[in-house]
Amino acid sequence: MSDTRQQDWDPRAEDVLDDQIAAYDRMRGRCPVAFSDYLQWSLFRHADVRRVLEDHDTFSNAASRHLSVPNAMDPPEHTHFRRIIEPYFGPEAMAEFAPQCRAIAEGVVARLPADGEVEAMAEMGQDFALEIQCAFMGWPTTLHEPLRAWVKRQQAATLAQDREALGELACEFDGVIREQLASRRTAGDDAPDDVTTRIMNETVEGRALTDEEIVSILRNWTVGELGTISASIGILMRYLAADPELQGRLRADRHQLSTAIDEILRLDAPLMSNRRIATRAVEVGGRRLEAGERLTILWGSANRDEAVFEAPDEVHLDRDPADNLLYGAGIHVCPGAPLARMELEDFMDALLDATVDIAPLPGRPAVRALYPAGGYSEVPLHVRR
Repeated sequence: MSDTRQQDWDPRAEDVLDDQIAAYDRMRGRCPVAFSDYLQWSLFRHADVRRVLEDHDTFSNAASRHLSVPNAMDPPEHTHFRRIIEPYFGPEAMAEFAPQCRAIAEGVVARLPADGEVEAMAEMGQDFALEIQCAFMGWPTTLHEPLRAWVKRQQAATLAQDREALGELACEFDGVIREQLASRRTAGDDAPDDVTTRIMNETVEGRALTDEEIVSILRNWTVGELGTISASIGILMRYLAADPELQGRLRADRHQLSTAIDEILRLDAPLMSNRRIATRAVEVGGRRLEAGERLTILWGSANRDEAVFEAPDEVHLDRDPADNLLYGAGIHVCPGAPLARMELEDFMDALLDATVDIAPLPGRPAVRALYPAGGYSEVPLHVRR
């Protein structure tokens, strides 16, 4: 179908990649449902995105060429697996992990210089994401550096659109997970009672999960977490450095910290997009999509829609949180949102406790990440403790 469609825009054009957020803002007004060979149908408006999220019959999540549990599944299959997964992020699970989460946040922040420079993405965001995710999964600390190297290679292959390298990297990551499964099977009754072991013992519809399903669940949790948590830390630190008034307010009163985190990540998306497939011919925003055509939901645009968010570039702590699509909406809303919120609030709380000032470095602006990544690749800052 793409060879008969006229290109409305080029998502990989230099002027787009220079500042994705600004480019999406322009597209939202000029061509809010736009076609390109690279992303197929891109949706820029909040209303169109919300419609897609809430109509899973017309807009299928089964957009991956590989098994993805439950991210790329539709009901009833999706429902069965969500029932298994949601308790891992429920109140009891979060209360159990909370002390460890806080300790890791404080430990990462403790590495900041007393008065000097920090590159927030590599030294804070990536460190925290690696340590917190391995701790949550029950994986050894010896995986921190191999996973850091894997993330770097995966990002490079994604930017280069190197499908062969991406396939090899996917197999490599699956191998890491399978090693964790094998070690627990070898340990038998002595296996640690952690998230990974518990997932291995789950059943769905009266049968044990297959290794492929277990690997898919753990891969989705880990790869997604490593990318979005590190991106979120970079975005949050950069924003507070650039807004000393808000930084001061949050230092004085932490009650609005959680609200501020969600609002900052609304206007500067850590996760830029997700995919769907049309199950039938349908009209969206005045454009006709045929059955089988792919859609790209652009969170980095929908959450900045002026029709929903007045002064979308500003942090307003009194906005209706129901409008914020940071964690999605509908049946596919992110099950890990409670964990992500706890991690980010603990990190930012520890950061504000441990410092007296976070500021930009003159002449050293943050460097934006390139699609499909959100946030920044570098965030150089000055901190004082």
